[in-house]
Amino acid sequence: MSVTERAGGPQGTVALKLDSMSSPESARKLQNKDSGFLDGSPSESQDLEKTKGITLFQTLIHLLKGNMGTGVLGLPLAVKNAGILVGPLSLLVMGFVACHCMHILVRCAQRFCQRFNKPFMDYGDTVMHGLEATPSSWLQNHAHWGRHIVSFFLIVTQLGFCCVYVVFLADNLKQVVEVINSTTTNCYNNETVTPAPTMDSRLYMLSFLPFLVLLVFIRNLRVMTIFSMLANISMLVSLVIIAQYIAQGIPDPSRLPLAASWKTYPLFFGTAIFSFESIGVVLPLENKMEDSRHFPAILSLGMSIITILYTSIGTLGYLRFEEDIKASITLNLPNCWLYLSVKLLYIIGILCTYALQFYVPAEIIIPFAVSQVPKRWALPLDLFIRFALVCLTCILAILIPRLDLVLSLVGSVSSSALALIIPPLLEITTYYSEGISLLTITKDALISILGFVGFVAGTYQALHELLEPGDSLPFSNSTTFIQ
Repeated sequence: MSVTERAGGPQGTVALKLDSMSSPESARKLQNKDSGFLDGSPSESQDLEKTKGITLFQTLIHLLKGNMGTGVLGLPLAVKNAGILVGPLSLLVMGFVACHCMHILVRCAQRFCQRFNKPFMDYGDTVMHGLEATPSSWLQNHAHWGRHIVSFFLIVTQLGFCCVYVVFLADNLKQVVEVINSTTTNCYNNETVTPAPTMDSRLYMLSFLPFLVLLVFIRNLRVMTIFSMLANISMLVSLVIIAQYIAQGIPDPSRLPLAASWKTYPLFFGTAIFSFESIGVVLPLENKMEDSRHFPAILSLGMSIITILYTSIGTLGYLRFEEDIKASITLNLPNCWLYLSVKLLYIIGILCTYALQFYVPAEIIIPFAVSQVPKRWALPLDLFIRFALVCLTCILAILIPRLDLVLSLVGSVSSSALALIIPPLLEITTYYSEGISLLTITKDALISILGFVGFVAGTYQALHELLEPGDSLPFSNSTTFIQ
């Protein structure tokens, strides 16, 4: 299996997005070369039709893995921002709508594959051909902007994921260092742990910078497979331990509000759509199946499992910790060695995944930049861009040190566009000339409007919370769990 399919991303496996991104020609060649890795063989055949397909079970596993990341850890706080009744119901509805938009994208891509006799159509090309199919001559003449828009949002999304990772790494490592001298081996007795003051969380972010730079300087996907395996194993073990802990000792939920303030609901929307945003993985998976006719059923099954899992963890996490829930549920775990090891495992997993998430924007930006300079400057420019992008993610993380706001902001700005706004509009443009019912147009318009309202309201609320003087404390995510 290729590293590009191994990486578990928040809300979208990085690697799989390599196949769905609209990239320069050099990145497209890389895309074809990696398509032969999925079944575990080292074949580098560039003929997609000759690549051995993956089974139904493998497709389901890749789809589930593509959705698992840091986003799920922020869902309990998201449920708090919506209410104990409104939050879970909203997660169920959002999961259904996200799944429906994925089906729309697959159908549109299949239609253009048949029309142009191509074996595979990525997200950007599908949007471009969708604009070409409209009766508007202006949209037809500017159809190439469809590919550029998808590439832009992919870059913003992936770099946003990297910013989330930097904040997550700093918050969790800071908490581990603060309580490591008071850590106990007993995870069940109630006891208060007094944290030892340490350096500012922003200094922890800077301390990770050299390691992140070294990781992104690895340009060989085969070498990165090792980091992908470490990330998957550590995050899976951590999530299982977290799930068994939050399911125990749930207090009486009667005092929790059924619906939270409407002012905090946009923050719920941003975090939730950040978690569900894996629409970039569906086309590569559908293309690599042995029998793609079964993909819609696998997609529905996988998204149903993810929706139920997200709703369960978000609801149970809020029920377990109530008003004390933190931006990442790992920050609420007790200070015993078992749960500190969970935080350390997740730190390792996220540190390894950073390089894999970073690979997507790098493969969109770097080939274009390198093509503009003489060959002797190609490698220095490549490394400089990687260094600059890592520094950019670190700077943005320092400027927005609250994990919950970073999650919501990234989800509202870019994830809503890729997952909710573009696919319904794509269905209208694809089928308009062939005849499309008014009911379908109305449905698609409502979904896009929902995505746009979430985009505007979520972005505004996240920025408003960020600019609030009392809420912009760098330690806001690092409160030590007391039990």
